[in-house]
Amino acid sequence: MTALSIPVDAQLAGETPAEIIEFAVAAEAAGLARLWAPELTRSATIPLALAAAATDRIELASGIALAFTRSPFTLALEMLDLDELSNGRMVIGLGAGVKRLNERWHGVSYDPSIRRMRETVSAVRELVRTMPRDGPSRSIGRVVDIDVVGYRRPFRQPREVIPIWLAAVMPGMARLCGEIADGFLDHPVTTPHWLDEHLLPRIRTGAERAGRDMPEIAAALICAVSADDPAGARRAAACTVGFYATVRTYEELFSGHGFADRLGPIRKAFLAGGVDRLAEAVGEDMTAVFAAAGTPDEVRKRATVYDDRADRLWVTPPHHLQSAADSARWQHGILTTFGR
Repeated sequence: MTALSIPVDAQLAGETPAEIIEFAVAAEAAGLARLWAPELTRSATIPLALAAAATDRIELASGIALAFTRSPFTLALEMLDLDELSNGRMVIGLGAGVKRLNERWHGVSYDPSIRRMRETVSAVRELVRTMPRDGPSRSIGRVVDIDVVGYRRPFRQPREVIPIWLAAVMPGMARLCGEIADGFLDHPVTTPHWLDEHLLPRIRTGAERAGRDMPEIAAALICAVSADDPAGARRAAACTVGFYATVRTYEELFSGHGFADRLGPIRKAFLAGGVDRLAEAVGEDMTAVFAAAGTPDEVRKRATVYDDRADRLWVTPPHHLQSAADSARWQHGILTTFGR
């Protein structure tokens, strides 16, 4: 039984489609509240379709879908499909990603990211609202401008509104989240300190500026659990912390916790490859700041710091330099540690 007083969500993942379905069913049986499907080695949408067909109660969310790599029209269609498949259990989780990923991997525009996100959310909301009717769909923007006439989506729609959550690491996107989003999804390496000092105040400012209540807050935490091999769990978590520490967008986050001198050696170890070398460059002290790793009791104790800070907690397993067997082990550890 989880020691937390808030709902616990998990990451939807699996080596095969069958494993994705198996984990979704197990997570629902364990009483977890929501499954977030990330977008990196898989899309954020297709795994959710598998989970929707295999479950009845657990909420499903894109966590996160890259907001700028699809047109708002395509994004709205995908989310309407998923909401229909899940009978109204879908949450749209969107994030900007980083500049290089958008521009060099996907060949799409990134800047101005705050305005682009604001106008993308507005367009998706308008399309979700009007597509099942006879339209028209009109969302005016300077970088995302939508004008759809003569179109109607002729399928069942469980509800008129699908919640939209935003992910943020930096203050500007956090303020936008407070202004327009139904919920805020934290980044897995964000710490309680960073949440308290840099994100929650900006979310609150954004909400006050818009004259609305605070959105729901989902904290996030990298979790690696092993009763038999807690050192191995810490090593696995260190590799994923190291992966994020190589991303220049997150330099301020790591430097703000006193690890600026660690970033150069981590990048060298990351490029050299190997679990042990990268874990050593990160160090157990840095791992303890940005992740929860070790025995079930140790991980649960670390997770309880979010009880008074967030409305729910998203726990995600280590992913970098992990074999399929390791990934399955960390997923199972999450279920046994946080399930009922």
